[in-house]
Amino acid sequence: MGVSQLFVLPDTLRSWPWNRKLNPNYEKVKAESKAWLESFHAFPPKAQNAFNRCDFNLLASLAYPNASAEHLRTGCDLMNLFFVFDEYTDICDAQEARRLADIVMDALRNSDSPRPQDESVVGEIARQFWHLAKETSTESAQNIFIETFDHYTTSVVEQAEDRVTHHIRDVESYLRVRRDTIGAKPSFALLHLSSELPEGFLSDPLVEYISTLTIDMLIIGNDICSYNVEQARGDDGHNMVTIVMNSMCLSLDEALLWISEFHDILAELFHETYMVIRRELPALETSDAAVLYLEGLGNWVRANDCWSFESERYFAQKGTMIQKSRMVELLPRIQ
Repeated sequence: MGVSQLFVLPDTLRSWPWNRKLNPNYEKVKAESKAWLESFHAFPPKAQNAFNRCDFNLLASLAYPNASAEHLRTGCDLMNLFFVFDEYTDICDAQEARRLADIVMDALRNSDSPRPQDESVVGEIARQFWHLAKETSTESAQNIFIETFDHYTTSVVEQAEDRVTHHIRDVESYLRVRRDTIGAKPSFALLHLSSELPEGFLSDPLVEYISTLTIDMLIIGNDICSYNVEQARGDDGHNMVTIVMNSMCLSLDEALLWISEFHDILAELFHETYMVIRRELPALETSDAAVLYLEGLGNWVRANDCWSFESERYFAQKGTMIQKSRMVELLPRIQ
């Protein structure tokens, strides 16, 4: 029997100022959203149990710690929709991914209309999610959500194409696609679901820049935690760790060091941009919604990291232990 290989996860948030915060409505809303999703029978019982252990409701409750119960329900339902769509498209080619993407977008745009009886259940999940969410959201937030979710589904089709052709991108082109496949932009729309942001706030270059920095940190946080299970099943072509190893001819340890240093640069740029925005952007003086949006970006980075270790998505029941030790045993490839 060979000696197991260990690798060290970089502690990318060792000095991140946003601390873990959980929405007090977590347990109640989790039960509601979990029952809602299970009612669709989107997965066989064993797969549904594995899905439940990932606890995507926890991710929403960490990402939106100050949301009302109604808006947290929107967040929980969205996270569950994301990952149902992700699971369904993870095992299909680009043509089938495009078909599912079109179903989801049509369901969102026509959420008051019944879905065809013979289509994938993901259409009805998307329809019901948005039908409920619209009741407590502003029109501007709705428009932004639909636009960004459309970009998300399109990028997932690109990911499917890469998977089928075994195409491994370089860092720059990977980040371009991954900034949409990670689903952060529609998730950010929920940060101002019931409020009106100042006109032009989201298109301000500084706000766009700090949003991109946030997304890139979310990508790194997600990819370093998901790498082990993805490489084990041979599905790591759309992962920053594999991208860096492949494009720079680095070992796993060297790639993680490079990624850690890259994340440090992103975090420093985030802090600098955050201070400039707080000091110089007039919208922050007149709009609570703008302040909450900015704070929500910082919190999302912490939320994503906490969920990665507290759920069973990537580390089974060892997550909190690995969060402290940072030591991970490399899983063998599944033949």
